Amino acid sequence: MLFGVAYRLLGSATDADDVLQDAYLRWRDVATAEVREPRRYLTRIVTRLALDRLRARGRHESYVGPWLPEPVTTETLAPDPAETAERRDSAATATLYLMERLDPVERAVFVLRAAFEVPYADIAEIVERDAAHCRQLFHRARDRLADDRRRFAPSRQDHSQLLEHFVQAARRGDLAGLRKVLHDGVVAWSDGGGKASAARNAVIGVEKVARFFAGIYGPDRDVDLEAREINGSPGLVVRGPGRFHVLTFAVSGDVISAVFLVSNPDKLERFGTGPTDAGGR
Repeated sequence: MLFGVAYRLLGSATDADDVLQDAYLRWRDVATAEVREPRRYLTRIVTRLALDRLRARGRHESYVGPWLPEPVTTETLAPDPAETAERRDSAATATLYLMERLDPVERAVFVLRAAFEVPYADIAEIVERDAAHCRQLFHRARDRLADDRRRFAPSRQDHSQLLEHFVQAARRGDLAGLRKVLHDGVVAWSDGGGKASAARNAVIGVEKVARFFAGIYGPDRDVDLEAREINGSPGLVVRGPGRFHVLTFAVSGDVISAVFLVSNPDKLERFGTGPTDAGGR
């Protein structure tokens, strides 16, 4: 749960791990027997540490190319079998990307309330605002994200079917097949962080996006596309000569409305080895 809070606030599993390590060191130094509610106490520590990091890093102005959240496997998120759709959606790549438009306190209030149903009184203590203000911040954040979150609302069934159709069409270099699964206004973002091959600008529109992925996954490309559960939804881990990235989708109705490609090696350590050698996979 604590990792889930930190990850949703920061969009970075690496930073979330650091926050949990710092929180553990603080926990180790307190008289834990005197802490009546450890979960509440640690949630406060983790949230405040994550807020400090959010404020310090700003808005990624110095990042090379588009910035995307660090992808994680669903296993990393340790999902609760009884988790709500809201909690699962709050970890989706599209939602984490959209939450970058919120200020740090709004983001903290939104995550704690929407994903973990923390009472407003507890949120108020954590972010040092009164409960009524936190309620206002939550509704304001939800309204700011509402239209895009409906457009990006994940569906496991739709994701699975679209992923299969997307992979089949891309591997064949089938532009017509790709057009059928892409929204007319589809946008593809690539995050290489200046350390790996990636498009510096968003690829916009069904024709350009179809050609982009037919070009990198087509029949003449020696790539291995592994289906994985990523950020709560089906995605791909892609490996080949000189190529290693993770791909996730957002779905609108029955088509793909957004594609998120992360090739920055600093964000892919949890997915094992990088590009294969030219001689094989």
